[in-house]
Amino acid sequence: MQSIIHVEKLTKRYRKTEKPAVNNISFDVYPGEFFAFLGPNGAGKTTTISILTTTLAKTSGNITIAGYDVSTQAKNVRENVGIIFQNPSLDLNLSAEENVRLHVNLYGVYSYKPFFRLMPKEYQNQVLEMAGFMGIREDLFKPLKTFSGGMKRKLEIIRGLMIKPKVLFLDEPSQGLDAVSRRDLWIYLRKVAKNQNTTIFLTTHYIEEAENADRVCIVNHGQIIFLGTPSEMKNRLLGKYLVLDAENRSMLYSQIANFKSETTVDGKIKIYFEEQTPQQILAQIKMPLTCMELHTPTLEEAYMDLIENKTQEVTI
Repeated sequence: MQSIIHVEKLTKRYRKTEKPAVNNISFDVYPGEFFAFLGPNGAGKTTTISILTTTLAKTSGNITIAGYDVSTQAKNVRENVGIIFQNPSLDLNLSAEENVRLHVNLYGVYSYKPFFRLMPKEYQNQVLEMAGFMGIREDLFKPLKTFSGGMKRKLEIIRGLMIKPKVLFLDEPSQGLDAVSRRDLWIYLRKVAKNQNTTIFLTTHYIEEAENADRVCIVNHGQIIFLGTPSEMKNRLLGKYLVLDAENRSMLYSQIANFKSETTVDGKIKIYFEEQTPQQILAQIKMPLTCMELHTPTLEEAYMDLIENKTQEVTI
């Protein structure tokens, strides 16, 4: 399958800096893929996204999006991408709907009309449907200066989806949203991405939002240190284990002697398992237990392990 985003040996070096902000990175993203691009502050995420979205020039490397070169065909690239920025980019002097109307006109999706009622029915229905799902339908025609930060974020998401982009760049899309709104947002984004075959390129500090990504790319100090699926990332970096305890710990130790184990800070027994299943381990224990906890690594734990231990590059 041909990639919709192709990045080859991308480097960005700012003046008067010893090390490049982005150092010779390469990756591909495919049509309809949910691709999470993660890393700590200063890792090179923002620089990379700025180059991909044609707002910053690269130092070297080759990049194409939807078949267009970001350096020589920037206009074509912008026609095929939607961007939801980390910082608001709305006009506070307009109403929410007027912001959307102006945006779709600038992208050439719909011709501009001075009033909402004069816009095509398809536009009207699309705006009302999205606003209803995001919970701001009743506020759609109110001045934007009356909106809270979370409401403005929802409007930016609506605006970004209205142009039906081939690639949607999401830079901290759920920033300012409460937990329920974050959940609903991702339900809607996944639905839209599936129906429109939209590629999602996500950066976020909410690592759990990348749990459902098709692939995860971790960058640190300008270099890729991991590229693979969330499952591969978790299984490669962290072990699965059971935490067990019993009143008679000595007897428990004797019954699990054949398994790799260690003692936790509070005296419980941690048993790692890879080839065995928890059920096979428990079948060897012929005594009452006072504690049994199953731990499978989260993406956030795997991410922290990578960043803190400065793991060398892993490409899958």
